[in-house]
Amino acid sequence: MSEKVVDITGVPKFQNAVLIEPTAELETEFLAMADEYKAVGDRRYQSALENFSVYLEQIANFARGVNLLPDRVPGSEFWLVNNGEVIGRGTLRHRLTTALEHEGGHIGYDVRPSEREKGYGTLILKLMLEKAKNLGLEKVFLTCDTENVGSAKIIEKNGGELVGHAISDKNEKQISQYWIEI
Repeated sequence: MSEKVVDITGVPKFQNAVLIEPTAELETEFLAMADEYKAVGDRRYQSALENFSVYLEQIANFARGVNLLPDRVPGSEFWLVNNGEVIGRGTLRHRLTTALEHEGGHIGYDVRPSEREKGYGTLILKLMLEKAKNLGLEKVFLTCDTENVGSAKIIEKNGGELVGHAISDKNEKQISQYWIEI
């Protein structure tokens, strides 16, 4: 990675933070995060709120490449947990499709609304890059809405090199495209 990568491993608030595979044991904590998203009008975890065990099964199937829609690729989901609280989530797509080469990329991440702007996004991406390396990837592609300055900073702190801009097929906003060498 480039020398502008920020080392946050020694920051005390992160010393108990770990990236783990999803588990039923953290249902209450995960659903608390999902409720936070719902309270701000974001329904990304609605399926977990409706049936957590089915949600976990879908995550496991996603990782194994089972029951994927035709345009989907296998991917692994991880949760960032700090002192027993689910702080956020990272998703690692095992390979790219033509669509993911335009928007989405290898890694997606999010931080629960109450924990944003505290450095957790930078930590999640840093740990997800380790997962990508363990998967055998030498570089990863990421995108974010260009207006999402926070996400762009997270990517750049982790060695992201801006390689272009495009228009999102999802919302017609401008997106920024990055590569990170691991």
